[in-house]
Amino acid sequence: MHNRREFIRDLAGAMGGVFFVGCDLMNTAANPRQEGQKAKRRQVMVGGRRVRTVDVHSHCSVDIEDLIKDHTVGGSRTGPFGATILKPENVDARLRHMDEHGTDIQAVSPVPSYNYWADRDLASRIVQRQNEQIAAMCTSHPDRFVPMGALALQHPDLAVEEMEYAVKKLGMRGFEISPSVNEEPLSAPKFDPFWAKAEELGILIFIHPVGTQGGQPQFKGNGYLDNVVGHPLETTVALSHLIFEGTLDRHPGVKICGAHGGGYLASYLGRSDHCAEASENCKPIKKHPSEYFRQQLYCDSIVFTAEGLRHLVAEVGARHVLLGTDFPFDIGEPHMGDPRGVDSILGVAGLSDDDQRAILGANASGLLGISS
Repeated sequence: MHNRREFIRDLAGAMGGVFFVGCDLMNTAANPRQEGQKAKRRQVMVGGRRVRTVDVHSHCSVDIEDLIKDHTVGGSRTGPFGATILKPENVDARLRHMDEHGTDIQAVSPVPSYNYWADRDLASRIVQRQNEQIAAMCTSHPDRFVPMGALALQHPDLAVEEMEYAVKKLGMRGFEISPSVNEEPLSAPKFDPFWAKAEELGILIFIHPVGTQGGQPQFKGNGYLDNVVGHPLETTVALSHLIFEGTLDRHPGVKICGAHGGGYLASYLGRSDHCAEASENCKPIKKHPSEYFRQQLYCDSIVFTAEGLRHLVAEVGARHVLLGTDFPFDIGEPHMGDPRGVDSILGVAGLSDDDQRAILGANASGLLGISS
């Protein structure tokens, strides 16, 4: 019998069209269910009040295989899922999973596979395809999905054009980007036009690592270290560059969410603050690093333990933490999302009802322009 990944790949090929990798589909091989079966929508309550939940960290795969089929990057062209075109029955499976787990709205971004190797013409076609398909999915269920687009950041002027079009014509609420672009930090001066446009448009930038792909020898061996250690490390370095190189000072209106709890930065802000205060190796910046995290920076809730979440909130404030699951990686392979979803927030000691409501949905609703 095929394993789950083989099952998904075979199903995607057979269906030939947008294939969204939902947990129902991932579990079909092991747990068949009737296609017409509909789950009751879970209502999340905090302090006796209904809460609208928003998952800021949710992925889909779109049909760009024909555009990149001749290019191999790090041994993989399309990331972990060779998914293709949108099929309504697959969106239904995704919605069933959301209903079962108490997720009212997903902010949908591409599976991270940034294609920053592409020349200008190809990059434009890849990003246009991605953004149009994500927008179409979200438009089909506007009460359940909001779109987070892709950008060709290796061409900053093109990225600016894409942002303008995608926000004003496709309804994008933000964009997902990598922590670096072809080994250049996001704080490099060449990216200032991108940050200026993000500030002007008032949209959320979601920094999501793509992984070291085994490129660093210390990450080899058991433990999936390029993901377990490498992913949060990438985000930590990216956010630190943006703080210490003055990018956030130059663009004080920019709003950024770091995936996976913002990496390690939020848990070790005291060391960054100390450097800013006492080290001759730190050029002056306008504020302590911790202040940027309480003003411009946000992070998702994927830290896996109640104590980890309590500590995260203590460091950055409940208004700067957003519910995230890493769907569909909360259930599928590799299993590195948080399958508890809303239950990772509910009832955590030290979080008030207002804190829980903020993290579960109010914060993301404000950042993504989701009306009540």
